[in-house]
Amino acid sequence: MNEILKLSRSTVEKYLSCPRCCVLDKKYKIKPPSLPFTLNIAVDNLCKNEFDYYRKIQKPHPLFIEYGIDAVPFKHKDIERWRSNFQGIRYKSIEHNYDFGGAVDDIWEKKNGDLIIVDVKATSRNNFDWSETFNKYDYAKSYKRQLEMYQWLFKKNGFQVAKEAYLLYFNGKKNEKLFNNQLNFEVHLIKLDCSTSWVENKIIDTVNLLRSDVFPKPSLNCEYCNYLKKRWQLSIT
Repeated sequence: MNEILKLSRSTVEKYLSCPRCCVLDKKYKIKPPSLPFTLNIAVDNLCKNEFDYYRKIQKPHPLFIEYGIDAVPFKHKDIERWRSNFQGIRYKSIEHNYDFGGAVDDIWEKKNGDLIIVDVKATSRNNFDWSETFNKYDYAKSYKRQLEMYQWLFKKNGFQVAKEAYLLYFNGKKNEKLFNNQLNFEVHLIKLDCSTSWVENKIIDTVNLLRSDVFPKPSLNCEYCNYLKKRWQLSIT
């Protein structure tokens, strides 16, 4: 019997974008270089604090009223655990012997009891256009998959989940005349119609790969694999 395999939402996302990087990360602990997004973390924390205020009084956030969302921030004893990067919400499969989880940014509850899963993002662009971004960049599509994986987790934990999910985007204004030690944001609340039908199969595919002896070839579109390939080619010339 295989030991239970613990994996995160990001592990499955790596499998989808580049199985080789997934194996390197999970089996060999070789991770691509990355930078901490400290401003994004600060925005996340401030946003969570604000939603927690409305969660405590069980009133809709002003954004809900502006966008016609009949909901309030979801009040539950496990909310802090679900939002913790080191815990999150998890599901264990006895059949396939894995423990899968992820940390959500926030959850809103509709009047009918359905839960809306929300993820907070921060950026700074002169002209923010989500439709253009989604059609042009793979990372935007990964945001939708991220929300769908979170939806699947809540369903597996016995909750009613709304089909729609939201990206709450804070776009920093970088062309203001005066700074005054204050960063102002445009707020974009993006509704996504989601489907969780693909999630379990891809989790199982990820688990099967990680339990196998297969070492996948580099993905053609993987920026890390392509960088290493070009560097290697240059070093041996």
